[in-house]
Amino acid sequence: MSHTQTLRETRIARLWVGGRGGPRHVADARPTVSWIVATSAESWIQASALLELRRGDGHVETAEIPDGQSASVDWPFAPLRGYEAVELRVTARSTDGWSTGRSEWLSVEAGPLSPQDWCAAFIAADGSEDVDPGLSVAHGATADEVREQLVADGPARRVSRFRRELTVARAVRRAVLSYTAHGIAEMRIDDVVVGDDLLAPGWTSYSDRLLFRSVDVSAHLRPGDHTLGAWVAPGWYAERFGFDGDFRRTWHGPRALSAQLRIEYTDGDVETVVTDGRWTATVEGPIEFASIYQGERHDARREDDGLAVGGALPGARPAREVDADRSRLRPAALPPVRVTQTLPVASVIAAPSGPILDFGQNVVGRVRLRVRAGKSIEVVLRHAEVLERGELGTRPLRFAAATDRWTLRGDPDGEEWVPRFTFHGFRYAQVTGIDPDSVEAVAEVLHTDIERTGWLETGVPALDRLHENIVWGTRGNFVTLPTDCPQRDERLGWTGDIQVFAPTAGYLFDTHAFLSSWLEDFAADQRRLGGIGPLYVPVIDQDLFPPAAIAAWGDAATVVPSVLWEQFADLRVIERQYESMRAWVDVVRAQAPDGLWREGMQLGDWLDPSAPPDRPFEAQTAPHLVATAYLFRSASLLSDAARLLGREDEANEYTALAGRVREAFIGEYVAEDGRISSDSQTAYALGIVFGLLPQELVSAAGARLARIVEDNRHRIGTGFVGTPIVCDALTISGHREVAQRMLQTDEMPSWLYPVAMGATTVWERWDSMLPDGTINQGEMTSFNHYALGAVADWLHRDVGGIAPLEPGFRRVLVRPRAGLTARASARYDSVHGTFRVDWEAAEPSAGERSPLRATVVVPPNARAVIDLPGARPVEVGSGTHRFGV
Repeated sequence: MSHTQTLRETRIARLWVGGRGGPRHVADARPTVSWIVATSAESWIQASALLELRRGDGHVETAEIPDGQSASVDWPFAPLRGYEAVELRVTARSTDGWSTGRSEWLSVEAGPLSPQDWCAAFIAADGSEDVDPGLSVAHGATADEVREQLVADGPARRVSRFRRELTVARAVRRAVLSYTAHGIAEMRIDDVVVGDDLLAPGWTSYSDRLLFRSVDVSAHLRPGDHTLGAWVAPGWYAERFGFDGDFRRTWHGPRALSAQLRIEYTDGDVETVVTDGRWTATVEGPIEFASIYQGERHDARREDDGLAVGGALPGARPAREVDADRSRLRPAALPPVRVTQTLPVASVIAAPSGPILDFGQNVVGRVRLRVRAGKSIEVVLRHAEVLERGELGTRPLRFAAATDRWTLRGDPDGEEWVPRFTFHGFRYAQVTGIDPDSVEAVAEVLHTDIERTGWLETGVPALDRLHENIVWGTRGNFVTLPTDCPQRDERLGWTGDIQVFAPTAGYLFDTHAFLSSWLEDFAADQRRLGGIGPLYVPVIDQDLFPPAAIAAWGDAATVVPSVLWEQFADLRVIERQYESMRAWVDVVRAQAPDGLWREGMQLGDWLDPSAPPDRPFEAQTAPHLVATAYLFRSASLLSDAARLLGREDEANEYTALAGRVREAFIGEYVAEDGRISSDSQTAYALGIVFGLLPQELVSAAGARLARIVEDNRHRIGTGFVGTPIVCDALTISGHREVAQRMLQTDEMPSWLYPVAMGATTVWERWDSMLPDGTINQGEMTSFNHYALGAVADWLHRDVGGIAPLEPGFRRVLVRPRAGLTARASARYDSVHGTFRVDWEAAEPSAGERSPLRATVVVPPNARAVIDLPGARPVEVGSGTHRFGV
């Protein structure tokens, strides 16, 4: 190939800083740099790269990257300053000496980068003070009294509005508006919403970290008079969290706004407008009530021009400054929450109580309504995930009303409304108070706008629907942080759920920035708990679960950072979380002096299908067997992390700890013939997949596991802990066909039972809905929980055939097998580029032993080990490779 041809066909296809899909304004003075090469040349491997940085004055700096690293490369230049704007480009050179040519310049912009860049006060409106009656079933109140209190009107449940007038005297070159809130903020200029961020600044451990968002508003500020305004709703900051009829606020104080607008004029002058006592504020307005759990109430008759130029806020008084710790402020690195899809009504169901809108898919978001009707009509919108006996199935919502109310102003041309400061989990919505034929409705899907990266198609409708359900469950529960469910009076960042699901999530979406942000909150809460890994993050104020070291939940401290390292090859995640990882292992080590973790309350293999509906922790597998297995795993992961960071003494220390735990586990739980006490699917899965068993016992343990599964008619017998790994355990021990049969049955309990029942997301329980269409009587019955969808990790690797061998998928294993399906197509957009595997069984009746006709695409700067049935493994470089054709 000629030099000219290489230049034409080899190029930088993508260049980015920080995380893919992140905010326009970087969150780090030294962001990582990543790029992807596109080329028609085969086996293209980078030997070096040249980064060029052009600063505002036109000066260009260069930095040589002397190796093949192209993902999460450390920033090689001087740190960015607050509000600095630069340009970046890259040139990569292959081991053959050919260059990609220079990429296009990438604009890299910063807003404020630290608390030192923040000079705005926090301001509040009179009447938005903390009011929490504190009614509780535990203290004598009835459930109905608690429900009434949770939806009661009052200034503390309203939305504050803020206004400041501004004159722009001359032409603007660049204007950046940065903002945060104790609550949820929506920023406006001249009463026009700026940016598409929803529910900002999101939910974090507010006592330790409060994120702020930045948006370029240059196009909104032509010379002349303007109004800078904001709406601030209670949001998570003022929500009343809890369980079992006991709800309270965790963070206290009034709703408050902090914002600063930095204007750079074309003549070089800079002006900064900040929140202070010169703003006016009010709690009067059309939104009379806003709650994450309960819903929103909007009276269109009270709409005004309070944030428009020349307008005035009703009941406005000077805003008052409130005390707030600015040292908590951090720029948001994760993508914002956005509306990512709109769904029309799929059908209208006639119910005894009135028509019900069916959107055909269980989603998380809100309903947008358009009507034409008379003044003062109240439109009521109720939400539910499922129907029961032909009506909305609202019992699983528990104390969440999930109800929006809209009072019409009676516009003869029609009017439109959508709630802005709440969200719901629903497939069905019932509109009452108005003739349903006069209503136009769409469902707006919202979630943190993480970039989709992974796909799998099998050609088997039930399997493809299962996979699609897992994708929808991820979207719906990734709303500023990874929650367990999106619909009821909970929606917490349960650590056990994401611990088991992180590998699946990271294949389907680029979760790097999203989960990295959540891990910082995890570490902050963990420090306040003395090293104990929290059950959920952020930690809320409640009494049901006092702080305790609980296996599989606290182990998110070690597992999630390790998964992010494997998937995205950013060592800074390990560096940042290392002390959290070590603190967790040290807490547990102290409770297991002989290597066996036998102390404290354990949730064990939570939601084992054999557990009673009201006692989901009563699993077949002994909880302290689970705990000890997880201590081994976390000690091993911590040892690996220490070695990555060059902490050899600590790596050896925790390797030795893992060895002692393994010996104790074998001595306590494993018989000489490979039988494991509890004799359950989860017990054997843990022993085999975590590497706890001696190699000579793996075959016997696998055979026993396969027999248990077969005796159970290939139905599932695992909860949170065993579900992600039971198929791997069967595959590792030579029983792939048994694993495949587990994914072919739709008997309850199984992965395909919900699919057969019409599910469009993953359920919390294997039997959230019973075969007769009634809802499980347990108090915990969600129809949108991603945890049990963690089996998709195995599907991606064993059916799709894409498994990482090196961090960042720099090197992968392609080892698909037929049997579950006769063909499959898998695609993964790694940080090095796109892998694609398309295969078809040449002899479908031969199952996993069938030869495959396969096409494998490997991106530049990556390699793949191809292991197909009946052929010796072969390692290939980038390019398109065909086998068995």
